[in-house]
Amino acid sequence: MSWGQAAVVGMSVVQAKQQKAIGKYNQQVQERNATIAEQEAQQIGKQADFDIARFDQRFRQSTGTVNVQLAKSGVVMDSGSGARITESNALEAEMERKITRYNADMGVARKMQEAQFARVQGQMARSAARMAVINTYAKAGSSLLTMSSFGNKSIFNSGNTPRTNMNQPNYMGGTIK
Repeated sequence: MSWGQAAVVGMSVVQAKQQKAIGKYNQQVQERNATIAEQEAQQIGKQADFDIARFDQRFRQSTGTVNVQLAKSGVVMDSGSGARITESNALEAEMERKITRYNADMGVARKMQEAQFARVQGQMARSAARMAVINTYAKAGSSLLTMSSFGNKSIFNSGNTPRTNMNQPNYMGGTIK
């Protein structure tokens, strides 16, 4: 092996190692992004639980205030407009809880999809690095073939080609007639 061939092999090995390391690093970055997105999804769920609990607390306070105001004005809560107000408030409260939960569920789903997409990107980065390594080795092999004596002198161009003109000298130096 000549110095040139050794240099091609050495440079190719170094380049392939770097490509592998870059692919692995990019996959790790995307895996980290996926983990962060999953953590954000959990936070969205916890925030929704907190928001609903806080809403329920404010709703109870508001309901109490409304009930006191209605009682002061002489409205009976068990029937008529007092009952309708109480029912309407309860329906609105339930609607608010469902909207909050729905929005949180959509946020969680979006973050989980983001996490999955990041993992796919990481796998693609790793695969791209593997393909780059294969390409590097293929180029190195091609370079070695062109540098070697085999690559420069093909067995098909060595003078042993079939004769098309029978008046040419044969392999032994004579002519065939």
